[in-house]
Amino acid sequence: MVTADRIPADAADAARRVESLELAGVELVELSFVDNAGITRVKTVPLGRLASAAVHGVGASPCFDTFGSDDLMVPGRYLGGPDGDLRLIPDLDRAVALAGAPGWAWAPADRFTQDGARYVACQRAFATRQVAAAATQGLTLRMAFEHEWILGRAGEPAFIPAFDGPAYGQIRLEHVAAYARELVSDLQAQGLSVDQFHPEYALAQLELSVAATDPVAAADDAVLVRHTIRTRSLHHGWRATFAPSVDPDGAGSGAHLHLSVHNTDGTLMSGGPGPAGLHPAAESFLAGVLRELPALVAIGAGHPVSLLRLLPSRWAGIWQCWGIETRETALRLITGLPGTGTWSANAEIKCFDATANPYLLAGSVIAAGLAGIADDLKLPAPVTGDPALLDPVQQAAAGIHRLPTSTTEAATALESSTTLATALGPELHDAILTVRRAEADRCAGLDAAKLAETTRWRW
Repeated sequence: MVTADRIPADAADAARRVESLELAGVELVELSFVDNAGITRVKTVPLGRLASAAVHGVGASPCFDTFGSDDLMVPGRYLGGPDGDLRLIPDLDRAVALAGAPGWAWAPADRFTQDGARYVACQRAFATRQVAAAATQGLTLRMAFEHEWILGRAGEPAFIPAFDGPAYGQIRLEHVAAYARELVSDLQAQGLSVDQFHPEYALAQLELSVAATDPVAAADDAVLVRHTIRTRSLHHGWRATFAPSVDPDGAGSGAHLHLSVHNTDGTLMSGGPGPAGLHPAAESFLAGVLRELPALVAIGAGHPVSLLRLLPSRWAGIWQCWGIETRETALRLITGLPGTGTWSANAEIKCFDATANPYLLAGSVIAAGLAGIADDLKLPAPVTGDPALLDPVQQAAAGIHRLPTSTTEAATALESSTTLATALGPELHDAILTVRRAEADRCAGLDAAKLAETTRWRW
């Protein structure tokens, strides 16, 4: 992880890492960063240029901070426009040869200014700062993203499912067994630990989970996992999409975030005096996340197409409430089996999807949780069942509120969040709002089917 405030410049170390990639047959290296619309952008260099790139960087315009997922740019108050340049600095600690793309390697990049200082709107640096802020309070976070995706046939103008069969069914697995084996092998060869793989609910949908790690690494993993899935899918004549909705009449694809809170003695998610064994700091952390969920939707599910997934009674987590193993609440506490809580207890945030920049999301969730600790927040009573089955009076009495039902409403919640505005800083906060509102304006005239069609292959 790059933690320096200025460009690291260890040329000897860079040369050693380049040598190891050369032994792995690497010829070209892609450097990636994720913009505020959740699109992973890349620059590439020949392997012989990587050591220089690690010291001097590769040029990239700051205009991407206000790019939408449709590649259109609307300048914000601080960022966007044709002026200036930045330096992409690859994090060689995460550089890895790509198993499904022989001759290629990948490394996530941090963004610095041309004079060597940290760029104020670098999303990966933002996540790193929030990890450091937690550390000052004696806390460490572990996170992991779940990955849901849908496979269509490549080269077809319309979406044609790659396979069919019952949800979660063995018949589906039979269609993708060889693909799954190759995909898991790719991920393991790239240093990722796969927890599980299975067919999912929606049409031609699959899911894969990897092991939890520190938040910045978890965001790196999210980029690498999706890249690997897309690449392996193409080998089979399929095209993978992580878009929230392919078919507005069916279930969508999420990117649930799992997290746990720890101190030097171990987990704070189990064995404590609070609800379901939470320790006070973990309870306050989760209460802070719960408080900020409307604003977090703008970061974690902020594109208009996200709303096609965020519907009642689909386990999408549309309600601002929490529950113990309750799949309709936005915040689900997973206690684990008896005796396993010390390593398995965690919280799942269900309302997010792959339109999120994973670095922004990880950092924003930490900022929300730390604010909950600072304010000594407590969780309300947990919710059971499906809140959609309650009438509005019953929902109000139980303190259950619907999360934003439009991109504009979510952006307004983010704009009003002093917690996230302070953590993000004015430049990054404004850039996110600029992107989300511009996307809302450009999608305003599209019906659900056209919206899904237009965005189907963007993530």
